Amino acid sequence: MTALLAFDTASESMIVALASGGRLRSHTGAGGAKASATLIATILRLLGEAGLGLRDLDAIAFGRGPGAFTGLRTACSVAQGLAFGAGKPVLPIDSLLVVAEEARSGASEFRVWATIDARMEQIYAAEYAFANGRWNMLHAPMLTDCDALSRRWRSAPAETVAGDAIVAFGTRLETGDAILRPEARASAGALVKLAERAWRDGTGVDPAQALPLYVRDKVAETTLEREAKR
Repeated sequence: MTALLAFDTASESMIVALASGGRLRSHTGAGGAKASATLIATILRLLGEAGLGLRDLDAIAFGRGPGAFTGLRTACSVAQGLAFGAGKPVLPIDSLLVVAEEARSGASEFRVWATIDARMEQIYAAEYAFANGRWNMLHAPMLTDCDALSRRWRSAPAETVAGDAIVAFGTRLETGDAILRPEARASAGALVKLAERAWRDGTGVDPAQALPLYVRDKVAETTLEREAKR
């Protein structure tokens, strides 16, 4: 049976999942920059509980972003290092697609804008559609803000909007008549489902080709920018 290790540290939560022998083992902890201190130890613990070594895995999946800069670097470098040492392929998974999969809740047809609060008054967003057993990307992951996203949805209404940006920005994010899934977050179950599909589709890459998805070139506000908001 397929054995897959998957993890995502793009957001405030670190998700680690190990699917093997028909069982899912998982852990959720602090993500972003804090994940660098616990990710490898958590992976080794889950492997130990399952009685597996890295060479017993079929592939290693990671959330490639978009998301917190340090979190993306952590997940990518750990995936590359472990996969290279074990001689395994890497499965890069869009972190926004994990949110979309969690929001789908098993629906056979589903169209959704997945959102993540990007801080600094910005939003990571992408639109996906699920049909015939697979996801298709309609709008690639982007860095945007409330005004731009609201304008987009006024001209082309969203069917469903999911993710923590709904909570973070409240009524400033004009979602129109869209169905809202503010509780949808990246989860171990959703991440593993996407990793299993990627494995079946043969989309694994060499560790050297596994790269983070950056859509932001600025990771912090200047002192003057922070003071201007006070």
